[in-house]
Order: sequence, then structure tokens, then C-alpha cells
Amino acid sequence: MVTLPLRIRRARAVARITQSELARRLDVKRSAVSQWESAHGTTPNVAHLIRIAVETGVAFEWLATGRGPLRLDHDCSDEAVVLKDFAQDALESRGLQALSRLSRPKKQVAVTIIELLSGVVASTGEGVRTP
Repeated sequence: MVTLPLRIRRARAVARITQSELARRLDVKRSAVSQWESAHGTTPNVAHLIRIAVETGVAFEWLATGRGPLRLDHDCSDEAVVLKDFAQDALESRGLQALSRLSRPKKQVAVTIIELLSGVVASTGEGVRTP
């Protein structure tokens, strides 16, 4: 069976992203990604595994266990467990589903808009008061 470090590396290769890019997307240091991909390194927590699966477009079950297909069928991706794990209600679920269909640049714009509407300043992470 292929080990978790090799599955993480394969997921990253399938997505055609570097360790540095994956680290940036997950808001971790590149050394963390390097450790996760090392046979004798550390193991990412479940939250990081979920994010790795989402960012690389691989199936969470395959990434976490090695079972199942590398990628989910496009038809069932709307029903991914990840969305249900994080969405607090049907409206948030719709928003996450729509966001997942956007290109990376459009996702950044959409998230910036949501942050502005919620009173969060992306560059500092500090909240701001809106009238």
C-alpha cells in the first residue's frame, strides 16, 4: 500500500503545485509540507488532510487511507463530505459549493468580498467595524 507521505506528494503532483504553493494555500510553512511528505516526518492532522484534498482536488478517503479513487467523479463532488463538515447551514453549503467551482483568482476576489462584508481585513486578520 502507498504510504501517506507518498499520497500527499502524489496529490500535489497531480495538482501541479510546489510544496511552497501548497504551504501558502494551507497557511503553513513549507517545512511542514516537506515533513508530511517525508517517510520519517510528521503526520498532518485531519483538518490539514481535508485542506490538502480540497486544494489538490483529490478524494479525501484516498488521501487519508489509500482506499477508493484518487479523484471523485465530478457528479458527486457537490456532495463531498468536506462541505457538510464545515457548512453550518444550507446557505453556507451553497456558498462553499459555488466557491469551489471558481478559479483561484476568482476565489480570492470572492473571499475578499466576504471578508469585507464580515468586517475582516485580510492583510492583517484584524476585524474592522462596519456601519
